[in-house]
Amino acid sequence: MSILVIGECVADIVRAPAGSGAADRVHPGGSPANVAYGLARLGRDVTLLTQLADDPSGQLIADHLKGAGVRVEVGGVPARTPSAVVGLDARGQATYTFDIAWTLEADPARPAPAHVHIGSIAAVTAPGAAAVLAVTEALRDRATVSYDPNVRPGLMGEHGEAVARVERCVALSDLVKASDEDLAWLYPGENPRTVAARWLALGPAVVLVTRGAEGSLALTRQEAVTEDAPRVAVVDTVGAGDSFMSAVLDTLAGREREALGALGAEYLTGLLRKAGAAAAVTVSRAGANPPDRAELDAAREEFGLRSGRVS
Repeated sequence: MSILVIGECVADIVRAPAGSGAADRVHPGGSPANVAYGLARLGRDVTLLTQLADDPSGQLIADHLKGAGVRVEVGGVPARTPSAVVGLDARGQATYTFDIAWTLEADPARPAPAHVHIGSIAAVTAPGAAAVLAVTEALRDRATVSYDPNVRPGLMGEHGEAVARVERCVALSDLVKASDEDLAWLYPGENPRTVAARWLALGPAVVLVTRGAEGSLALTRQEAVTEDAPRVAVVDTVGAGDSFMSAVLDTLAGREREALGALGAEYLTGLLRKAGAAAAVTVSRAGANPPDRAELDAAREEFGLRSGRVS
């Protein structure tokens, strides 16, 4: 099964907490790039349509992705590879300050993969977002679609317009994953389950909500299930949601659009457990470093997550 991920690559400059004595670290990042990398680590056939400059950060990211088996397709070369300064607090929680431009060029008339994943900065930032949506719309009749808003408030622009852009992407998708922090910014004061139910009405068959250490939630039109997160020592949270997303897409690979809406409660519980195990591995080590297949299997064994009919 072929998967096309469309979105940004970012060089993450991770700053340690003040007074820790640790040095800054540079990691390949960008939510869509992390998802593609995580899928490749799990053995999936994945192409990333992105932008990379011919500079040291661009080479670092390209080598990182290709080393895992990701095919990298560059849709235009920016003046410099996007970067983000990642600040970590004492709990390993990350905040971001971006230097990014997104001017993707892409031809919508391309061979269709089995699945398209979009998200984050690339799906809402002009002018490149128009190309992301054009490709997704052109392929949607022949491929399933997933979306992760992965909200970056400093890059979202005016709030009402940002919500409209996000909801357009939700309506294009069969599967949507968002964090509780994403939803709190998009819809202040609203219950995440209420938002997830409203998003289902826009078109997706499945909406997933991650809640960090509090676990996760899955909703379809027939089912609603929650699952606790595994307890691990957190090094940092960079890329945790992207590892969760990769594990979800790996689990659901090959399912047709109609089948997604028919997923039962037991299956959804197993899906959340498997994805939660992938995220737990990632937060237990520095940077967006998702598990490979053997590591994910070992984590599921360690956390006692063999129940639930998910392979």
